[in-house]
Amino acid sequence: MPNIKSAEKRVHVSERRRQRNRVYISAARTRIRRAEKLIQQGDAEAAAVAVGDAMSTLDRAANKGVIHRNNADRRKSRLRQKFNKLTLEGAVS
Repeated sequence: MPNIKSAEKRVHVSERRRQRNRVYISAARTRIRRAEKLIQQGDAEAAAVAVGDAMSTLDRAANKGVIHRNNADRRKSRLRQKFNKLTLEGAVS
């Protein structure tokens, strides 16, 4: 435990921010997981909606500073690649 008053405040503030940020991180992970599951199942229409939701959630987290902009862009890119692979397989079949 910190001995200095300002250090005590920092502990409280950082914990408060951690709790606030957890909501956005958890929501992003959940929506990404949901989208990846639909992609794996091959449901292109539902996956398209889920991918949009996941990307929107990642953008929101990045705008609030919960995650870095590049981190959000990287996650969105990887999700989009998986989705595009599904749609290309569907178009070829």
